[in-house]
Amino acid sequence: MENLKLENMEISPLDRAKRHVWIQHRGASGWITLAKKEPDGGWRQYHYQPNELAVELPKWLGEDVYFSQNTFYKPQRRIENIRQLRALYVDVDCHTIGYEPEWVVGKLDIEVFYDNILPEPNLIIFSGRGIVCVWLIEPVPYKALPLWKAVENYFYEQLSYVGADKKSLDPTRVFRIDGSVNSKSKREVVVEYRHGDRYVLRDLQYEYLPELTRAETGKKGRKGKLVRLHNIQTLHYARLLDLIRLAELRNYDLKGYRELFCFLYRYWSCCLTDDPDEALRQMIELNAGFKEPLSEKEVIRATKSAEKAWMAKNDAKANEEARKKGYPGAGYNLKNSTIIRWLDITPEEQRHLQTIIDANEKRRRKRERDRARTGELRRGQGRRQGRSTSRNNGSERRTRHGNCRRQWSDTLTRQISIWP
Repeated sequence: MENLKLENMEISPLDRAKRHVWIQHRGASGWITLAKKEPDGGWRQYHYQPNELAVELPKWLGEDVYFSQNTFYKPQRRIENIRQLRALYVDVDCHTIGYEPEWVVGKLDIEVFYDNILPEPNLIIFSGRGIVCVWLIEPVPYKALPLWKAVENYFYEQLSYVGADKKSLDPTRVFRIDGSVNSKSKREVVVEYRHGDRYVLRDLQYEYLPELTRAETGKKGRKGKLVRLHNIQTLHYARLLDLIRLAELRNYDLKGYRELFCFLYRYWSCCLTDDPDEALRQMIELNAGFKEPLSEKEVIRATKSAEKAWMAKNDAKANEEARKKGYPGAGYNLKNSTIIRWLDITPEEQRHLQTIIDANEKRRRKRERDRARTGELRRGQGRRQGRSTSRNNGSERRTRHGNCRRQWSDTLTRQISIWP
């Protein structure tokens, strides 16, 4: 491993940065974020298409430079804008438990990767004070986010004993780039490349999350914790996408509903990212896109209870007390009818949403599905009848042709018999 790192160090920092981004995002579709932490504590980020990165990287390289692990369909690093999920990752904060990064990697090789507790990562980022294990995957679209999150959480749990960071599991995460410098440790970031074979997300599910696989095949039995969590996250993500769709339908003119939109967005983002700071950042960016945004101070104060509810949702004692009172658990367990009432969602708007719909809209969609199914069945019957008619017609033609041939043969025989 040390030899691999030394070999990497012989390449210039800029070329190493280019190689790092190229390996991560070769053939990518969508926007990639470059970000930099400024000396004054500020945060600067910009978004580029893959073919622009080689030209732009020299302007960024230096201290505390990061890039996104996944891509976005528009230049905003928010969870609802995910275009391609391209990697799984676990950030291990070795310095918090007093371990050297090299020692942790050796420990993981012996105890985790060689025993196939987890597959071997494609690359390991030595970030200056810790490591980031990165598993490259064949790109999947945003709809695969709940499954991606389930696998991501599982990988984190296997590495939690060496200091894995639960706050670094969101799909919008940025990590340090090879050749940059960690300003806190003054160490250069180095990447160790192990192999180039991308994993298939479904294959990882089948191999490492059998409980989730059994649930998807419809096998009966009590659903385990992993399956329940996957179902809840799927619902949270669908609702968050519906919230953004509703904002788009209203052209982001949300006066009278701004606090509620931001509150729901912050809560569902906390549930999906497990990172309240990142959820807050994304909510502030969402608010800034409103036609009449709230002040940053006001929106943070108005939605503070969303973060508190998320913290309660992750607290065992709070969940126990909530269940004693008859609730499914702590946090906000909102019904669709409540959300529809809060946001005054009209029947016409519900037609454009995925999951925040009432009973009438559910029935309307069922009628449409039933009509489509009936039409397909009728078309299928018509095709079968058509083929049957065609076969009958063909049989009749063959019979007529046979009769004609026999008549012609008989006539010819008679003619020959009377030939002088």
